[in-house]
Amino acid sequence: MLTKRQSQILKLIVEHYIQLAKPVSSNQICRAIKCSSATVRNEMVFLEEQGLLEKTHTSSGRVPSEEGYRYYVDHLLEPKKMNGEDMLKLQIIFHNQQLELSDCIQKSLQVISDMTSYTTVVLGKASHENLLKQIDVVPLDESHLMVLVVTDKGKVEHKTITMENVRLEDVKKTINLINHLIVGTPIDEVSSKLEFEIKPIIGKYVKEHEKIYNALYHVFSDFTAPDINVVGRSKFLEQPEFDTVDKIKNLFNKLDNQDILTEIKEDDDNNIRVYIGSENNIDEDVTVIKTHFKTAQDEGTIAIIGPKRMEYDRVLSLLEYLKENIER
Repeated sequence: MLTKRQSQILKLIVEHYIQLAKPVSSNQICRAIKCSSATVRNEMVFLEEQGLLEKTHTSSGRVPSEEGYRYYVDHLLEPKKMNGEDMLKLQIIFHNQQLELSDCIQKSLQVISDMTSYTTVVLGKASHENLLKQIDVVPLDESHLMVLVVTDKGKVEHKTITMENVRLEDVKKTINLINHLIVGTPIDEVSSKLEFEIKPIIGKYVKEHEKIYNALYHVFSDFTAPDINVVGRSKFLEQPEFDTVDKIKNLFNKLDNQDILTEIKEDDDNNIRVYIGSENNIDEDVTVIKTHFKTAQDEGTIAIIGPKRMEYDRVLSLLEYLKENIER
């Protein structure tokens, strides 16, 4: 463990660097803690030797290392209440009775991304954990139908399909057959059961069975796609750490990779977790802060992704507020 003065110096350097993205000199620290420059330099050398600070090539100042950020988060970070402006912007969303929960989450993530200039992600529950409870259709006009899919968790998805020259009675026969034979099937297995259990049967009863089968197959294929929403990818363009085309291209490729993003959900619990640099699977130059939420109908993971030079106290308070309001 560090001494009180060493902790104070490390905390100041981390917080200065978070705000300004510039190496911190001993003179800046001297002015802040009223200590001789020799003493501060000696302490900074010690912190560097401990792997908590790094010296840049362009100046005599120091910046936090990955270990320095970790020490700061684990030992020096002080809980921070949300400021009134941040809270008001989110309260307006959650107090809007016209919005579904999914819309509240989506709008909140957009607001947080805009406020912080970080990227936000929400990952829904895996489709194999949702079982088909019921499927229904609602005619919209002569050639369009809305397909409603209800899961055992109370989640309802809908999709509009085009069905020209197909009788509504035939569609309903097919829907009744699905409800009779494959209710209780995990959502991500429904398409397979349509192929091998429903398709061979409906041809005996339904004239335009190929059209109906193909439309419903695509509906379930869409529903089983990974439930991942990334907001504010372009925010990384505002961060000085990502100042080369190669860095941005590499990061954007990872943010577009559903397999990588899905791993954010692993080891979820009800706490807020901080993964700095090499601790996360996104990029060694970013921090991922995430939390799990659970309601009666749904559950998922929310994450905020930014540079290691992240406003940790603010992000933690935002995630805590978001989690509480989603579950409430």
